[in-house]
Amino acid sequence: MDGTPIKNLKGVGEKSALLYNKLNIFTIEDLVRFYPRNYEIMPKVSRINEVSEGDTGAFLMTISARPTLKRVRNLSILNVSAYDSNAKSPEEAVKINITFFNMPYLLNALKAGSKYVFIGSLKGKRMEHPAIYKPEDYYALEGTIQPLYHLTKGLSNKSIKKAVRNALDKVDISRDFLPLSIKEKYNLPDFSESVYKVHFPRDEKELRLAHRRLAFEEFFYFILLVRKNKLLNEEHASNFKMIETAECNRLIEALPYRLTDEQVKVWDEIKDDLSKGSIMSRMIQGDVGSGKTILAFLSLLMTVTNGFQGALMAPTEVLAKQHFENLTDLTKKYKLPFKPVLLTGSVTKKDKQAIYDDLKNGRANIAIGTHALITEGVTYNNLALVITDEQHRFGVNQREAISLKGEKPHILVMSATPIPRSLAMIVYGDLSISRIEKLPGNRLPIKNAVINPDMRPNTYKFIAKEVAMGHQGYVICPLVEASEEESAFSNYENVKDYTVKLKSELPESIRISTLHGKMKAEQKNRIMQDFHDGLIDVLVSTTVIEVGINVPNATFMVVENAQAFGLATLHQLRGRVGRSDIQSYCVFINTDSKGEKNDRLEILGKSNDGFYIAEEDLKLRGPGDLFGTLQSGELNFRIADIYNDSAVLKDASECVDMIYAGKSDISTTELPYFLDMLEKALGIKIDSSTL
Repeated sequence: MDGTPIKNLKGVGEKSALLYNKLNIFTIEDLVRFYPRNYEIMPKVSRINEVSEGDTGAFLMTISARPTLKRVRNLSILNVSAYDSNAKSPEEAVKINITFFNMPYLLNALKAGSKYVFIGSLKGKRMEHPAIYKPEDYYALEGTIQPLYHLTKGLSNKSIKKAVRNALDKVDISRDFLPLSIKEKYNLPDFSESVYKVHFPRDEKELRLAHRRLAFEEFFYFILLVRKNKLLNEEHASNFKMIETAECNRLIEALPYRLTDEQVKVWDEIKDDLSKGSIMSRMIQGDVGSGKTILAFLSLLMTVTNGFQGALMAPTEVLAKQHFENLTDLTKKYKLPFKPVLLTGSVTKKDKQAIYDDLKNGRANIAIGTHALITEGVTYNNLALVITDEQHRFGVNQREAISLKGEKPHILVMSATPIPRSLAMIVYGDLSISRIEKLPGNRLPIKNAVINPDMRPNTYKFIAKEVAMGHQGYVICPLVEASEEESAFSNYENVKDYTVKLKSELPESIRISTLHGKMKAEQKNRIMQDFHDGLIDVLVSTTVIEVGINVPNATFMVVENAQAFGLATLHQLRGRVGRSDIQSYCVFINTDSKGEKNDRLEILGKSNDGFYIAEEDLKLRGPGDLFGTLQSGELNFRIADIYNDSAVLKDASECVDMIYAGKSDISTTELPYFLDMLEKALGIKIDSSTL
């Protein structure tokens, strides 16, 4: 496609290009492949009395008087009085009150007598924070399916849609990435058609076909890469054959607790892998608190007592620092031979160079850090074991990158992400999988509650009570900030407004802070560290805290609009509490406008078992829900979702199996082109006789 810089696209320019860069869009091709995160169907304009309470509708309203603005602490509340412009008679014109939070600029924009289309749900004769359109703009969209993109401050959904249209007009996307035989077998449309229709679908059927095609392609090349890694690992003998040492047994005997039977089983599997002469590629799956970290430390101990180096890579600086501190404490307490260094993005240039030198000459035998462990300049003396914490936050390519830092080191992956066995065998096909399904007996199970919005006042009292007892906790919201453009999410809470709201509901002595993915890395790290150090009582956050923060004193979590999240995400979030012997709680607020019982939330409310939840979640999923939901983002695919697209994942896996078995229908004329695509995707030369 087109590697032209995004700044050269009509209507973008230098300044806007910097904003697109924040979304990892650097070229026109990046923009074309920047697929919508969700969609909304723009409802037909209705009269107010035609829509049931709680349902979302579009209403043409006339502003009846100048809006009023008041401030409560840090919250600005704008009240707008309006009546139904489409009423059959003035007597039937239903009047409603519309409320906006922290949007004071609308005071002068919404003038008495002017008409606007408001989209949102009715609560009696009230609407809160609806989307707003000028009538002529909305009637052009009425009844259409509109894409919703990930945004950053300064870029609107409207501007991204316009840029995508310009890009599709400019770029040549006629070249397909799948052979004709595969497209015909799996009923997949052309790439060019799918890309256009996934951005601008005319109807739901068209959208689903386009989504399926692009998800298949993404899975297909991902699985090819996984299979390639598996074959390469099987072909290479390990340069780091180890033996079990007395130090490992001494540490196990000295620990203040006994390893569970499942931990012992997994430890035996790891020891066997490290000692048999081939390269270990193993994943430990287990819920938070199941005891994966001590197995990682034992693996590092076996490595250094055999004279080699080890590395442990975490997804955030805060978690990397916690691993470093825990390993250092263990080293001092049990007189272990670890010489660890901490390498993260915030380490000063001077200290970084000293760490590089220590790793290169072998003075340090353990490196703990973030992605900084795989940056240029880092050279290891004899790196034999690489451990990554939370596999899906790194992906296959990054795991491979750190592997290149040594001579094919052993790989151990820790993951608390619950994935059903059938899917795990595909997406982690290059790894042997060990599972720890039971928690140590000293952990109190988290108490869960699924409630409706009417119980929020009681929830706020509960938060205040927990904080008064010296505990901390989280409130999770689906959005960073309110959007004037996205009516599909107009009733979802956002962290910015909710933080202000919470400060008005809780005592002033409670320290509340905000965390979200649009913050700079330094700011996020500082806030997470402050929360870890007890300087923040309540952290209002998006799902950015799903991994990478361990605060044993955090005993409660409240999840707003819980029905908007996938079960796997909710279970991951819940794992931030219950990390000590203190009783912990998780409250899921179901804000479904119709008040319907949510089967997924009921499963979560009854069980803390991640593996059970993952299997039940898969049973409940039908074809992917593309409207008004929040995607899980597992393994950081651009468009594919291993749960919603599980049937497509299995088709792609079957297709790859047939290729490796030499049973594909790829024609001789397609083969050279297909090999070229494979070599670009996988980064290696491929022997055509293997296909």
